[in-house]
Amino acid sequence: MYKTKLKNDEADRLFDAILALESKDECYCFFEDLCTVTELRALSQRLEVAKLLRSGETYTAIAEKTGASTATISRVNRSLSYGADGYKTVLDKMAKQEG
Repeated sequence: MYKTKLKNDEADRLFDAILALESKDECYCFFEDLCTVTELRALSQRLEVAKLLRSGETYTAIAEKTGASTATISRVNRSLSYGADGYKTVLDKMAKQEG
């Protein structure tokens, strides 16, 4: 099992709740209640930044396409390079679903 600073009972319940969702509509409803519009847009933007970084896009192109700051792009890039491989796992699974 992966060791993380985030692990606690509340986080476990959150992730259990997310894993219980069965459709995109259920996700929209849950996350609309859970997050502000700004928070959800920030999360969505970071995932898009990760996808574009993995495809070889430059920081400038990513900033233009997503509106993300270079600080955000750099943070996501650092996670891709030195993080827990969460982005990699999700992006790999999404690529399999698309392809």
